[in-house]
Amino acid sequence: MMNDMSDTFLYTSPLDPRAKPLIDELIHEYDSRYGNYFNAEGAAVELNRYPPEAFAPPDGNFLLLIRDGETIGGGAFKNYDERTAEFKRIWTRSDLRRQGLARKVLVELEAQAARQGYSRIYLTTGFRQPEAVGLYLNYGYTALFDTSADPEIYKSLPFEKDITHLAQPAHDPRTSSSRRQALGLDQAM
Repeated sequence: MMNDMSDTFLYTSPLDPRAKPLIDELIHEYDSRYGNYFNAEGAAVELNRYPPEAFAPPDGNFLLLIRDGETIGGGAFKNYDERTAEFKRIWTRSDLRRQGLARKVLVELEAQAARQGYSRIYLTTGFRQPEAVGLYLNYGYTALFDTSADPEIYKSLPFEKDITHLAQPAHDPRTSSSRRQALGLDQAM
């Protein structure tokens, strides 16, 4: 049973020591599911592919879900294109799964991406992660692949979701000026 009273979101950086449990378990999870299928050096290479700055505002963000001082989940996004945030690293602690924590992280990341001016989400998951596929399909994401085909033929399974319904008004001060400019919101009169 999830104890919402003590669950809090913390926007931080992949370099935050509280992110270490997330990163360590992601590496273990990916290595146990894929081994060296994608890279001879394993999952650590994938997790270090992007610099921490890619997950920093104004174009990205890095989120931890904290319960009673412990990291129990998290996720991040980075800029994919002018209107699209790419979600990465969505994770929940293995001993706390099936409590709705991944959905909780997903909802918060969507809201934050909208607050930062994005109107679309793009993400991928691996073909050996049916739980993630189910989460995304059940939460309104559109599969950009044939869901009736063997997922291994794709290796990486892409999804998208329109989040324009979450968009902030153009005059919202929480939308940074650089994001506003990139989105054409600061037009000369």
